[in-house]
Amino acid sequence: MKPVLTIDELVKSAREFCEIEGKKNHVELLGVTDGKAVGTYVEHKFQQYLQSKYTVDIGNSAEGIDLPGDEIRTDIKVTSIAKPQSSCPFRNARQKIFGLGYNLLVFVYEKHDLEDVCTLQFTHCTFIDKERTADYTTTKRLCEMVSDGANDDDIIGYLQDKNVPGDDLVYRDLASEILAHPPKQGYLTISNALQWRLKYTRVITLDNTIQGVINYEW
Repeated sequence: MKPVLTIDELVKSAREFCEIEGKKNHVELLGVTDGKAVGTYVEHKFQQYLQSKYTVDIGNSAEGIDLPGDEIRTDIKVTSIAKPQSSCPFRNARQKIFGLGYNLLVFVYEKHDLEDVCTLQFTHCTFIDKERTADYTTTKRLCEMVSDGANDDDIIGYLQDKNVPGDDLVYRDLASEILAHPPKQGYLTISNALQWRLKYTRVITLDNTIQGVINYEW
């Protein structure tokens, strides 16, 4: 019987997967320039790799999270080193401040095509704990404001000034929660668009100095 997948084994497997796949010829991707197609290819291969070793829940498009198990709750993102970012379904403004509600596993690749050879060199592989998936600048400033003794109106004013999506009721509820439970420092860059645009540049350059952000680099 296969062991049940844990977060530690997920991170370990991700590193192994990058090293194994980086040595292969991915002929299926020859001439493919669509980043989404490359991402889907890598995601499926990694899911198959996990299934070969562990008992693991695999999600589908309807569920929205690639690894939805209660103990894992991790979404897989694959992005090119040329522009390390991807989109994420919009739910609410709270995600920008308190995180996405699930972990992220990010594969950053560099693709090279020759006549009959296609290589995927993984430059980074990063696991981001759900508590670290909020917006960097927003959480940094809000934590500073709470530490400096800000009140509800101060927090509301900041949220309005930054055009965080929401109305007065949303802002007031967020302000109360922020003062009662200040957010942890996030490490993503999240825009205010109706489709979150997640930029990973900051996390892939961290040198494993932050609890909750594990990064491998090649």
